[in-house]
Amino acid sequence: MNEITVMIIDKQIFFRDGMRQALSQQPDFKILDCAPDNELLELIEVNSPDVVLLDIDFPALSGLQLGRKITRRYPNTKIVMMSPNTSDEELFEAIKTGAVAYLNKNTATEELVSTIRRACHGEYPINNSLMTRPVVAEHVLRQFQDIMSAGKIMATIAAPLTQRETQILNYISEGNSNKQIAYILSISEQTIKNHVSAILRKLNANDRTHAVVLAMRNGWISAKEKP
Repeated sequence: MNEITVMIIDKQIFFRDGMRQALSQQPDFKILDCAPDNELLELIEVNSPDVVLLDIDFPALSGLQLGRKITRRYPNTKIVMMSPNTSDEELFEAIKTGAVAYLNKNTATEELVSTIRRACHGEYPINNSLMTRPVVAEHVLRQFQDIMSAGKIMATIAAPLTQRETQILNYISEGNSNKQIAYILSISEQTIKNHVSAILRKLNANDRTHAVVLAMRNGWISAKEKP
């Protein structure tokens, strides 16, 4: 049975306690509880959670801002945005962050568990929410049409490589293995694997060497280095 790591990021300790207690009943779930004063992005870097349950009203850095940072830096981590009062406006903003689901905090445990598992299987439960909100669906379609009419192609919409991904690609170009890069950066080998997967997907590369060549052609890494 593959373990699913779930990180709970919420300002309310009672909500976090309740979520941890409810989800801990699942034998394959590993629960990480994060308070507002934690270094959240560092914790995600170290633990590589499969799913983050994120409070949309998270303090200091709003949940939407934090969600965008997570999806850009750690695309293998799925964001489930949670709100005390769901609305069309919040759903639209959640979609823009790249969240895979948008749930009310009062959602039943069974639905939450199902949503987490679906997210881990590559599904986007947020699409179900979109289908029941015609106003939001129309808004999303209009924005997509605006993008296309401006002459932008899908390649330009894709998120660029993050600073960490570029750094890792440079190390790959120098001939380092995932294990060696993990040692150099003092992070887990699994985290490096996650970053490499994200790099290959973003560049539509067949393998590590292909990714390096594409990055060199685009000037993202030094052409002096050899893969």
